[in-house]
Amino acid sequence: MSVTDAVKTGFKKYSDFKGRATRSEYWWFAIFIGVVSFVLSKISTGFEDLFILATFIPGLAVAIRRMHDVDKSGWFILIPFYNLILAVTAGTPGPNRFDQSA
Repeated sequence: MSVTDAVKTGFKKYSDFKGRATRSEYWWFAIFIGVVSFVLSKISTGFEDLFILATFIPGLAVAIRRMHDVDKSGWFILIPFYNLILAVTAGTPGPNRFDQSA
């Protein structure tokens, strides 16, 4: 998945907490948020704050879908370090309990 596809998908599915997100979708979206946030912080803290506020729910949704891709509950994003390990782990091949169509 390309950067633009990942960002489009992240915002298109901003309120979709079901289904799965691939590693590339998750990481490209996270990198996009980090880079834009850094650039906006150099311009104005207010712009950065608005951007972070606007991307909080889409970022949360893609993180939860990423946990679903490794066949874990979305609540695992609350466990520090372990959620990072899960975020870099390859997704479950084929269908899992969170998405039967994959």
